[in-house]
Amino acid sequence: MKNNLAEFWKSYEASFKKGLSKNIPEVSFVVFDTETTGFDLKKDRILSIGALKIQNGTIKAKEAFEVFLDQLTFDAKTVQIHGILKKEKSIQITEIEGLKRLLGFVENAVLVAHHVRFDVGMINSALRRHNLPKLLNPKLDTSVLYNKSLPKSKRKAQGHYSLDELAEEFHISKTDRHTALGDAYITAIAFLHILEKLKPASLNELLKKDKFWEFWKYL
Repeated sequence: MKNNLAEFWKSYEASFKKGLSKNIPEVSFVVFDTETTGFDLKKDRILSIGALKIQNGTIKAKEAFEVFLDQLTFDAKTVQIHGILKKEKSIQITEIEGLKRLLGFVENAVLVAHHVRFDVGMINSALRRHNLPKLLNPKLDTSVLYNKSLPKSKRKAQGHYSLDELAEEFHISKTDRHTALGDAYITAIAFLHILEKLKPASLNELLKKDKFWEFWKYL
């Protein structure tokens, strides 16, 4: 089965042989977001993916990742949210090409997203459509981590916060809100603020602060 996998998947998988530093400043984080036709992991499709790399407390803006995918599934009702029209002028690529570019960008980094279970679920559904395995990366949710950064008396029971709430809390501009790269940028800045509040001693300590971290393998 493994011999039949796409070469780009094999390259992605091979990147994990490098190992991942436990020292936070040395860890490579990829903060990402997906804009989709809806919230059904089986029926809906990814319209665009935006991602940014963070290392040693710095967002590598010049290495920003953004792709727009062919819209074989289109829901006009969601255009008012993501703003992507069916005949968008942006260059659109196939889903498999989008996955290839994403995995080449991500490699073995720690993935970070706001409500990451949904974004990872959408990527994994796309991978499944092309007979590829699920994402292998460790994953972190800024909503959960933000909740953990608060005093216990101020935490929400479910740990659910909108990205708008985090943007307001950390005074982050929402100019490009509801674009994949724009939301990834807001999430990246919020993540850096959260790291400063949590001050984790190691990557393992940070992963354990995400109450869902042990379940990522099931996504």
